[in-house]
Amino acid sequence: MAKTVRRAWVWQFTQPPETVWTILADTPHLNEAVGVPKYQVEEVFRADGSLLRLARAIRRNILGGQTILEWDEQPCQWVAGRSFRQERLFTRGPLRRLSQATELQPGDAGGTRATFVLEIEPASWLSGLLLPPGFLDRAGRAMERAAREIATIGGYRSPPFPEPTGSTGPAPASSRAQRVDGMVDAIEASGNGHGLARRLAELVLTGPETDLARIRPLALARRWAVPPRHAVETCLAAVKNGLLAMNWDILCPRCRGAKTAVTSLDRLPHGVHCPSCNVPYDADFSRNVELTFHPAEAIRPVAPGGFCLSGPGLTPHVAVQQTLAAGERRLVAADLPTGPWRLRTLEPGTGTDIDGPEPGWGLPTAVADGQAVVAGPPAPAGQVALENHTGHALTFMIEDRSWITDALTAHHVTTLEAFRELFSDAVLRPGDEVAIGHVTLMFTDLKASTALYTQVGDARAYQLVRNHFAFLAEQIRLHDGGIVKTIGDAVMAAFHDPEHAVAAAIAVQTHIARFNATQTGDQALVIKLGLHGGPCVAVTLNGRLDYFGSTVNLAARLQGQSTGGDVVLSATLAADPGVAARLAPLGALAEQARVKGFAEPVTFLRVPPAAFGLYDETPTLSA
Repeated sequence: MAKTVRRAWVWQFTQPPETVWTILADTPHLNEAVGVPKYQVEEVFRADGSLLRLARAIRRNILGGQTILEWDEQPCQWVAGRSFRQERLFTRGPLRRLSQATELQPGDAGGTRATFVLEIEPASWLSGLLLPPGFLDRAGRAMERAAREIATIGGYRSPPFPEPTGSTGPAPASSRAQRVDGMVDAIEASGNGHGLARRLAELVLTGPETDLARIRPLALARRWAVPPRHAVETCLAAVKNGLLAMNWDILCPRCRGAKTAVTSLDRLPHGVHCPSCNVPYDADFSRNVELTFHPAEAIRPVAPGGFCLSGPGLTPHVAVQQTLAAGERRLVAADLPTGPWRLRTLEPGTGTDIDGPEPGWGLPTAVADGQAVVAGPPAPAGQVALENHTGHALTFMIEDRSWITDALTAHHVTTLEAFRELFSDAVLRPGDEVAIGHVTLMFTDLKASTALYTQVGDARAYQLVRNHFAFLAEQIRLHDGGIVKTIGDAVMAAFHDPEHAVAAAIAVQTHIARFNATQTGDQALVIKLGLHGGPCVAVTLNGRLDYFGSTVNLAARLQGQSTGGDVVLSATLAADPGVAARLAPLGALAEQARVKGFAEPVTFLRVPPAAFGLYDETPTLSA
């Protein structure tokens, strides 16, 4: 049997451990940077319920030919911010085993001391002789070089990777570059580029493939330090102009992986199966259907697979992942903050949701017994306790229950005005409906619009109404909402964030005087406005996405309670913390009324026109 070869390096970084962790734990970027080939994984469930990950890659060998590598991808083990270890057991190729491990400790002057260990076991003595001389030494030096290059540009960003300059991506052909130049101009001319189109094009043309397989605009916005809506609108316009393509990913609610993807909303499946967790689940429009982007095939094809398909960099919500043998108990040093956590295993089975830890203690012990993980006694402070009471190995996970903050959900993006303008044909299948956990709806109408048509004539009134639609659309778009439809002189708009909806309503009533000043004649339009938020159902109606349910009905009825120039909103919407902060200085008054379709009187709040400083005298048109 060939002898195991081991090399260890100690690296000193000036950055603190939490920053160095984001660099060294991001194995997809590091592996791509050092030339590790892409690979794909087939997941197979064993009879005992454990999961076998069969990986396959092709790489060029020293003779100029190709070597096929196949291996069992063992679950990566880590404690966030401290250490991780990855091991591959090969069934084909020159190696029998390869493992890498990293451990971080506080260094001098607030820096970090990182220990990196590589081990390889050749498949035979002959394959050991065929390995290139100095193979491990070069691999370690390449990893250090890539990590230091990233660290020197300031690892405090998230993710801490520099904008690529062309070294990792293909050099664009002249004709392709010219096409992209035209796309950049078109994106900016559309009003959706926000000066970001060139930056996005450079990422597409020269960026590492790790960044391109699933472009997430909310993460891009953090990375570029720009407003989220700007990044989203730029990506949407890039699809419309041929630079990007889009996917609707259906994320598994258990592992949060994108195991199924479709190219349009009308192809959303009614049921999905996650091969990793071996569980069925449904598409939840407001939670686990995520819109992501990737380069258009004609601009830059991205091969399937990844440079690392498991690890802490891909699942940052998992704080601890450890594999325990049958009957094993383990204490792991881990300082976890108080928060909503879930104790579960990588293998299928039920988990337990907990909150903690309590002061002076660690989290409750994660105890696996049968197909369930339950909470046991609390661990000592600064430690995590794991117990495997089953007859086979299990990989324990302690994960943050908070959902993915960078996920641009289908509900979120379909409430944006830019999406509804650019992709008005993006609809569900006829007859399909999806539940929306929470949406905030705004209804507006013109006060005394019938009198307006009588006083100024149909043509002039029609023009005023159209202009006021444009005014409303501007305010709604600026506050991350979208117009669902117009009904006569009325508007129905949807918002992902209730605070944004109320801010939009305040902006409408604050700026209507400015709008009126731009119109010819002395007719001042007065807007009636009502808001409510809650669950509803999204469907396709008249070729567009629409909303139905009691939330919609109440929002419309509250608009009917408006007297014009005010903002009327439900008491439940006003109770939202962000909304309450917006309302605090405006002197909102509580009222109650019976409204059509609701058995009990409805309590609502009214922000009077005086709060907006608009009406020093009676408006021209009366009710």
